Amino acid sequence: MSYIQWYLDEIGNILHRLPRDQIAQVIRILERARAERKQIFLIGNGGSAATASHFANDLLKSTVAEGKPRMKVIALTDNVPVMLAYANDCGYETIFAEQLDALAAPGDVLIAFSGSGRSPNVIRALDLARQRGLTTVGFTGRDGGEMRKRCDVCLVAPCQPMEQIEDVHVVLTHLIYSAIRDEASL
Repeated sequence: MSYIQWYLDEIGNILHRLPRDQIAQVIRILERARAERKQIFLIGNGGSAATASHFANDLLKSTVAEGKPRMKVIALTDNVPVMLAYANDCGYETIFAEQLDALAAPGDVLIAFSGSGRSPNVIRALDLARQRGLTTVGFTGRDGGEMRKRCDVCLVAPCQPMEQIEDVHVVLTHLIYSAIRDEASL
C-alpha cells in the first residue's frame, strides 16, 4: 500500500469513529448562540490558531442567511499585538483568558482548539469561561488531555499524529458550519 493510500485510509477511519451525537450538540450550541445573539470566541495555538481563524471566517461569512441574525464570531488568535502584549507582560498562558475577561458575557460560547488538549493558555481560558458562565466546546485529539473535563462538549480526534488531528478538526469545522448554513436536519 502506498503512503498516500495509507494516509487517506487513516483519515477516513478516524472520521468514521467520531461521535455523531456530540457533533450535533456543537451545531445546536452554535445555532442557539446565533438565535440569542451571543458572542462566539475561538482560540488555539499554531495550526490550531489557523483552524480557529478559518472557522471564524466560515461562521461569519458562510452562514449569512436572509431572515436570520448574523453569527457574532471573533477568533482571539487574530489580534497579534494584544496577544504579544499579554505574553510579554503577564505570561503566554494569559493571552486568551485576558481577552475573554474583557469581552465575554454569560451565555457566550468559547470554542478551543488544541491537538494535545494540554496547552496552558487554552486551559486557563476554558477555566475562566466556565467561571463566567460561557458554554465551552473543545476540539482536541489523543486522549483529550485536560480539555476533555473542562468542556461542555469535547470532540476528540481518536488518533496520535498532530497532522491527522488537525485534519479532522478542519473537516469537523466544515461539517458544522455547512450544517448551520444548509439548516440540515440532525
